[in-house]
Amino acid sequence: MFRARAIQELRSATARAPTARRAFVGLDGFVDTIVAPVAQRTGQGENFTPFANLADFGRRIVGAAGHSTNIELYPRLDKLGGNGPILANALLAQGAAVTYVGALGSPQVHPVFAEFARRARVVSFADAAHTIAVECEDGKLLLGLMRSLDGITPAAIAAALGGADAYRDTLAAADLVALVNWTMIPNMTAVLADLVDHVLPRLPVSATARRFFFDLADPEKRSPADLRAALGVIAHFEKFGRVTLGLNLKEARQVAAALGLAPAGADNDAGLRALAAGIREKLAVDTVVVHPRECAACATPAGAWRVPGPFVEQPLISTGAGDHFNAGFATGQLLGLAPESCLALGVCTSGHYVRTAQSPTLADLETFLANWR
Repeated sequence: MFRARAIQELRSATARAPTARRAFVGLDGFVDTIVAPVAQRTGQGENFTPFANLADFGRRIVGAAGHSTNIELYPRLDKLGGNGPILANALLAQGAAVTYVGALGSPQVHPVFAEFARRARVVSFADAAHTIAVECEDGKLLLGLMRSLDGITPAAIAAALGGADAYRDTLAAADLVALVNWTMIPNMTAVLADLVDHVLPRLPVSATARRFFFDLADPEKRSPADLRAALGVIAHFEKFGRVTLGLNLKEARQVAAALGLAPAGADNDAGLRALAAGIREKLAVDTVVVHPRECAACATPAGAWRVPGPFVEQPLISTGAGDHFNAGFATGQLLGLAPESCLALGVCTSGHYVRTAQSPTLADLETFLANWR
């Protein structure tokens, strides 16, 4: 049973881990406003029926073509958002020491990130973007205002950290470098190219044990040529450590198409493993992980694995579920767990989060693994 193996590996790894795992994470930052789309209102406040699914919501929008319509978005909460901050917050909960560099507010960190900034070393040099997350039972629609992310450039990052030498020193101290949300950061490919061409070659040779984690964040709005260029740069990070590319199922299919891979059915265990393995082989990176809503699979040079997930029909929150999966998977890698157990930590980190809206600790994960039904 994979859960029993994951519990045993997790206990052994945490018992022998003498120091905190160190992570460098960036580069985005969003203020997320979680909203429910109102289908029928019967009174003030919570007295309404929300759209149950995105298809019904979409039909209301399409029906307005040639006319107009008013759609109420009922606010549930404002929260820390962005792939990077959510990933970093989850890593903090699992015991990592985090340096976060990105767009969390300038000249002051936005109040929604205040608690995060007290727990991590935060270097913010641009205003946060803003997302309105329209959540339905079957998915979510993320509406973003993100012009501030244009200010994320190689020069701005180096300047914010105190110069090129300080930039290198910060990276040299990290066991994990996680750079996410390529899609929404226009200059991210340039940032990645600067790292492999100018920054990482000057790090100590011993730093080659470092892990790199990348999440593209829904590249549908970017051209296939842009996507291929970014993937090519990501592959070059293998010269300086071990690369993991994290993808949800939609992203994995987009990446496979951009790379010219034959369409792969991913509606069964073998198909999902083959999809991850095909992308990994084409890019020649250490690990590719693909996580649909109900399961997850990964491929490494040693093979491919798949585990089911603790799927829940009505999550308390869904925005950030994928970032929590990534954090759990990366934590497993940093602890030296087997790939199957890394997958188990990923799906349980996500599963705990969507049920509780809280990032789990390693103790929470052990309990979740033991009690998952």
